[in-house]
Amino acid sequence: MAGGARLKHARGPLLALLAAVLLLHVLAIHWLAAQLRQGSLLQPLATPMFTRVLSQQAPPAVPVAPPVPAAARAKRAVVASTRPVPAAPQPQPAASEPEPAPAATASAPDERPRPAIEEPAVAAAPAPEPAASAASPAEPAASAPGAAMAGLDSWPADTRLNYRLGGQFRSGELHGSARVQWQREGERYQTRIDIDVTLLASLVLTSQGEVTPQGLFPRVYEELRRSGPRTAKLGEASVVLNDGRSVPRPEGVQDTASQFVELSHRFATGQEALEVGRSVSFWLARPGGVDLWTYDVVGRETLLSTELGAIDAFHLKPRRITNPRGNITAEIWVAPSLQYLPVRIRVSMGDGTYVDLMADRIEQR
Repeated sequence: MAGGARLKHARGPLLALLAAVLLLHVLAIHWLAAQLRQGSLLQPLATPMFTRVLSQQAPPAVPVAPPVPAAARAKRAVVASTRPVPAAPQPQPAASEPEPAPAATASAPDERPRPAIEEPAVAAAPAPEPAASAASPAEPAASAPGAAMAGLDSWPADTRLNYRLGGQFRSGELHGSARVQWQREGERYQTRIDIDVTLLASLVLTSQGEVTPQGLFPRVYEELRRSGPRTAKLGEASVVLNDGRSVPRPEGVQDTASQFVELSHRFATGQEALEVGRSVSFWLARPGGVDLWTYDVVGRETLLSTELGAIDAFHLKPRRITNPRGNITAEIWVAPSLQYLPVRIRVSMGDGTYVDLMADRIEQR
């Protein structure tokens, strides 16, 4: 009886102590989250309100890029002659000749700084010519074909694509969901990709930057995993990688998240022809480096979506590069009837492991 009474009297202080410990843990978690937000380079835009669901429509006629006037061609030639071309490494007087890079890579050596973006070993994947690729915001709009058609009004309204996720990991099937969200405030943009694999993993990819007449101009790219964030900071002339190394910024460079919106806009405005047999190339910045990617339009297929029905889509497949960074590749299906948006994305990671995203609902502001 005496022991029970003592236990009853001690229960109150124990519960108070437990509550205090839990409160301290909650405060510590909030403090840590605040510190992580303060250390992030991102400046998130306000979440938009989506008011309508997108349905398939006959695509409008794609405008044809007007011929570049002779004066503009001459100006582009002058700009190209005075601007360093990232794909061609510049010799350093105090360094020996660099070894040939196995792929279009931006990994700079640890011992000495030098331009480290090389032409890819694949001869069929040439780098876009500097005069015709996207340039920095300071360059005049006349320096890119179709720039007159590619004003701010030509970009899609704030959009959220909701995907059904399937796939395979080792011996088991994957299930989950994913979202790609695009939004713009004036000349600022944000593209965010959320991938949730049930009980296994989550991944958030975010790109922020500016909308220019030549296309998207990324400033910050972040990959947020459970292990922590990895970033690439894109300046006017250089890209700072996750490990602190700095490499030259190629013209028209995109990142893993911005590429989907940039491709859709190029196709919708006629800057790139969406036809089987054609290809599109651009530099891609990631936390580990900058590489040249070339997508070939390999076919035209009919996809089936739960809510969107049968979708006529063009299949874009990336070319292999020698000694790539890992074994991850992404195939894309673009639908002209849905504003040239990526309605299917398949990410392969080798050894039979892949994630397949199929759009089932598209919302817009």
